[in-house]
Amino acid sequence: RDGGVSAPESFPMTSPLTLSFGSDHGGFALRRGLVEALKAKGYAILDRGTETEASCDYPDYAHAVGADVVAGRAKFGILVCTTGIGISIAANKVRGIRAALVQSADAAGQSRRHNDANVLCFGAKYVDLPTALACVEAFLAAEFEAGRHTRRVDKLDSPCG
Repeated sequence: RDGGVSAPESFPMTSPLTLSFGSDHGGFALRRGLVEALKAKGYAILDRGTETEASCDYPDYAHAVGADVVAGRAKFGILVCTTGIGISIAANKVRGIRAALVQSADAAGQSRRHNDANVLCFGAKYVDLPTALACVEAFLAAEFEAGRHTRRVDKLDSPCG
C-alpha cells in the first residue's frame, strides 16, 4: 500500500501505510472498531485517543491527528465524533488538512479524487462499522485526479478574506 492506494490482497505489503486515528467520547466505539479492523488488515496505526467514553473535547483529537498528517507521521487521518461535524470543522482548522465528513463509500472516494482529502471524518450516530470500513477502503483506494481539481484544491489551501 503506497500513496494511499490499496495493493491487491495477493501482493505482500512491503511497508504498511500509517493511519492516525482520533475521536471524542461520542466516536469512541466506532474508532476502536475501525482501529482493530485496519490493524488486522496490516495497516500501521497511530491511535490518538480518547481512551474512555468520558466526556472530552473533540478539537484536541482533531488537532493531534491533523498534526500527524501534516508532519508526515501518518499518510492519512481518520476522525470520529457523534455527528462528525465538530471534529471535521476542527480538523479543517489545521493548515494543510482537508478533512471530509462522509457517510458513503462513494463520497469517501470522491473526497480523495476531487478534493485531495487527507483526513476522513465520521459521525458515529449516522455510520455503522461496516459502512465506515467500506468508506475507508474507498478512500484509500482512490487517488487525487489533479487536472481541473488542482486549481480548486489550491484555493482551499489559500487564506480567505
